[in-house]
Amino acid sequence: MKKIPLLAAILALSTTIKAQTIENSSRNTIGYINSDGTIENSGRSVVGYINSDGTIENSSRSTMGYIDNDGTIENESRSTIGYVNDDGTVENESRSTIGYVDNDGTVEDSSRSTLGYAGGIKKAWVVAYFFFFHFN
Repeated sequence: MKKIPLLAAILALSTTIKAQTIENSSRNTIGYINSDGTIENSGRSVVGYINSDGTIENSSRSTMGYIDNDGTIENESRSTIGYVNDDGTVENESRSTIGYVDNDGTVEDSSRSTLGYAGGIKKAWVVAYFFFFHFN
């Protein structure tokens, strides 16, 4: 009987930090974003972080930008470089549409051509990954 609580605890911990796959338009894995905001490349090396306060960092923990609660995307100097709206529309700093993130995780450019897939990941994180910051 003592094994059941231990097994439940191990199972809970193993699902706490779950990685969601990021794929290109050909459905090849190009990276992962863990539920804690850690960004990994396809080889599982850490290439960046999205912290709970919205700070976006590279693998050396240098600040690259920010995601505000209202969907504003800012660079490291706090200048607005884009927006992600609740409906998944992605806009540049001039409010021109540059892409979309559908509810199923499909990422599209402004012409609705598929750039990739990132299901189960916060839209703002997907937008930061695909449109504004380059994680290598």
